[in-house]
Amino acid sequence: MKLVIAEKPSVAQSIAAVIGATKREKGYLEGGGYLVSWCVGHLAGLANAEVYDPKYVKWKYDDLPILPENWQFVVGKDKKEQYGVLRELMHSDKVDTVVNACDAGREGEAIFRTVYNLAGCKKPMERLWISSMEDSAIRQGFSQLKPGADYDGLHQAALCRSKADWLVGINATRLFSVLYHKTLNIGRVMSPTLALIVQREAEIDAFKPEPFYTVALELEGFTATGERLNEKATALRAKEDCSHSPAIVKAVEQKDKAEKPPALYDLTTLQRDANRLLAFTAQQTLDYLQNLYEKKLCTYPRTDSRYLTSDMAEGLPVLVNTVAKMMPCANGIAVPVHAAQVINDKKVSDHHAVIPTQNVQSADLSALPVGERAILELVALRLLCAVGQPYEYAETTITLDCAGYSFTAKGRAVQNTGWKALEQRYRAGLKDAPEPDAENDAKALPVVTQGQTFEGVVPGIKEGKTTPPKHFTEDTLLSAMEVAGAKDMPEDAERKGLGTPATRAGILEKLVSTGFVERKKSKKTVQLLPTHDAVSLITVLPEQLQSPLLTAEWEYRLKEIERSELEPDAFMGGIAAMLKELVSTYHVIQGAEVLFPSEKEVIGKCPRCGGAVTESKQGFFCENAACKFALWKNSKFFSMKKKQLTKAVASDLLNKGKAQLNGCYSEKTGKTYDATVLLEDDGKWANFKLEFSKKGGK
Repeated sequence: MKLVIAEKPSVAQSIAAVIGATKREKGYLEGGGYLVSWCVGHLAGLANAEVYDPKYVKWKYDDLPILPENWQFVVGKDKKEQYGVLRELMHSDKVDTVVNACDAGREGEAIFRTVYNLAGCKKPMERLWISSMEDSAIRQGFSQLKPGADYDGLHQAALCRSKADWLVGINATRLFSVLYHKTLNIGRVMSPTLALIVQREAEIDAFKPEPFYTVALELEGFTATGERLNEKATALRAKEDCSHSPAIVKAVEQKDKAEKPPALYDLTTLQRDANRLLAFTAQQTLDYLQNLYEKKLCTYPRTDSRYLTSDMAEGLPVLVNTVAKMMPCANGIAVPVHAAQVINDKKVSDHHAVIPTQNVQSADLSALPVGERAILELVALRLLCAVGQPYEYAETTITLDCAGYSFTAKGRAVQNTGWKALEQRYRAGLKDAPEPDAENDAKALPVVTQGQTFEGVVPGIKEGKTTPPKHFTEDTLLSAMEVAGAKDMPEDAERKGLGTPATRAGILEKLVSTGFVERKKSKKTVQLLPTHDAVSLITVLPEQLQSPLLTAEWEYRLKEIERSELEPDAFMGGIAAMLKELVSTYHVIQGAEVLFPSEKEVIGKCPRCGGAVTESKQGFFCENAACKFALWKNSKFFSMKKKQLTKAVASDLLNKGKAQLNGCYSEKTGKTYDATVLLEDDGKWANFKLEFSKKGGK
């Protein structure tokens, strides 16, 4: 029998129903010559640092960098039962082949291989690689199962990516947290993304608005606008001159223009539109789309392609017709199918663009949760638009002269609304749709001829101010992540920017959950704003950890590993070398106590640098990491006298330079005595000395 392992129970059930595994057992289904089970996402993952050595429970600078020689994986506590089921099935005498039916991508490969290897399975592997959960796609996939070895490169790339992320996350997070006395989460993709947000806020803060002025002529049926002027006096003079002169048409230019239909959705462009039009977060969109995929209503979500393959062209007209019937905005509109616009084999890598499936025809769409239905409609709309006709219009530009000043008026006359007819109807049905572009709202101009003169011109002045860059929204940040560092990358790099379509949503959520980014609603949009800690972190983080080039370079190398063009050890060796250099060469930024103010109670003033001294588990330390002043609670000086360095004693030592100690133990006599302890700091060590009053005994 073949053991089929899916990523989730719901996917396993869909596959089992198609291949005839209908008998339900504990943790799997059986029938038709198959056993079908599932992983419940990541059943196992890389072990925490303390698994390699118990000392790593405590975060210490001297332990860095942590570079495991033999990597270990652990099964999640809540997933051990299902792992046990899979392990038993893999070693069952009934099973001769194991089929990887996890999601067809890097993460799906990692999920399956981790369990396969952890269970010590040696049985032959096969790979199910599909882009749709439709019954027909599943059947076709099983008729074309690939050898598991064909995806060894994909597995190695996935393994290297997770190990490298572990190394950077563990070492950089511990390094900067220890040095700055605050938990600072650092990640290979997360930190450069945060840098983009912080940089944008710095640009907004530094922006100084400058006034500008334009002179406008109100003419018969249209308005002509002059050039932007920096000085109000110049604008007033132009207005005065124009009020005594006629406006003469110097040129009338008309051009026929067309806007091609948009390409189909990949995950990122869908997330951007869903954020802009529906106010969904990137994670919400991914979750809704994943659910639609598992319900067989949409194709595979984590794709970076915006095209379909040539073998899909034949069935496209039927699909478009089916989708048009489910969309209210398509009622009464003929939807042509120009298939060639969406077919391009060269631009499809692992998966084609996101589109609805034929199953929408028989599904009860009204029963879908609101978010899922909204995403399905957006995906359906894009399919109808993408195969439609171009939006065609005639653009007219009129140039006039008035008193020696040049004025321009632009307008457009729509000749064929094409694909935009659907989009406009869809937008009209949205509650809080964003404002349409002013350019698209341009109206047709009246008919004028070259040399025509307008008398009695009434000029006016419009005053405005330059505007700062806009705060990031998830829409614009996703766009920035896609192109970050692209200009500095090799032209043939297959993956550019920060992260992948599959990981970007998770990165944004982690930035919010770790307290580095806040979502703030402003009018119809939700802005992404950096917190104080975010600005502080980017201030102290070295360029290599906040530059998009590091992660972009990684993605380039991982693609080489995927194609077996680069050895995994060479890639991992480079990561280890980078971290060794980072730990050995990084120095704390001066004045960092201002960037990361402590929330702890201040015990006293540091005698060495004047900084704040606060209490920690091991003692009392200066908040200025570069200072390294410390009063240790386990000080031998106090323990020999059977006394404790308490908060009260430490406060007196720091604020008065001395503290009273009563009942000190004498090793010589075995008796107790009272004395005053003095703090003497030599710039390197904190030393103590006893002082006795005249009445003091020994």
